[in-house]
Amino acid sequence: MSKPSTSRKRKSDSDAPTDTSAKKARLMVDAILADASNYPIPADDADARDSFIVLAKYARSLEEMVSGSKPKELSPEELEAAAEKLRVAARSGIKKQMTWKPSCKTGGSKWTYDGVCNNPAVFGTMLRLGGPPTFKTKKLTADEFQNIMGVIQGHARYNTLYMRGNVNIQWKADEGTFKFSGTHGV
Repeated sequence: MSKPSTSRKRKSDSDAPTDTSAKKARLMVDAILADASNYPIPADDADARDSFIVLAKYARSLEEMVSGSKPKELSPEELEAAAEKLRVAARSGIKKQMTWKPSCKTGGSKWTYDGVCNNPAVFGTMLRLGGPPTFKTKKLTADEFQNIMGVIQGHARYNTLYMRGNVNIQWKADEGTFKFSGTHGV
C-alpha cells in the first residue's frame, strides 16, 4: 500500500510560457536566424500577432531567468546578519585549524580557510569595507584581521595559540569564493 502524495503541483501562470510554447518559440527563433532574409512572414494578422506573442513570452521568460541569477538587494540589517553569519563560520573554521604542530614554537604553523559568498556586498560588509570589494587580494596584519572578524585563538594542552604575521585575503568575484590564509603559534 502506497502513501498518498502530499505534494501539490504549482498552478501555471497564464503569462508564463508552457514547455510546448517555449519549445515552439525556440524552434521559431532557430528558423528565423537560420534564414532571416527568406523567413516567411504570415499574411494573416492573427497568425503574425500569435507569433509575436510567443516570441515576447519567450523573451520575458529568458529575462526572468537572467534576473533570477543576480543576488537580490539586501537591507542594511540583512547585510549585517549575513556578514555576521560568514564571520562566525570563518572564525570557527580557522580555530579548528589552529592545532599544535612543532612549527607553532616559531609561529610558522599555517592555516587556510576557503569560503563561498555569492554576494559581493555581504563580503564587503563582513570585512567592513563600506561596499563591495575592489580588490582581488589584500593583506592585513593579524590584529587588523581580528579587529574585523573577532578574536581567534586556539588551545593546545597548556598553551594558547595566537594568530601571527599577516593574513592574506583573496576574493574571486566571478566565482563568488574567498580565501583567508595566515600563520599561528604560541
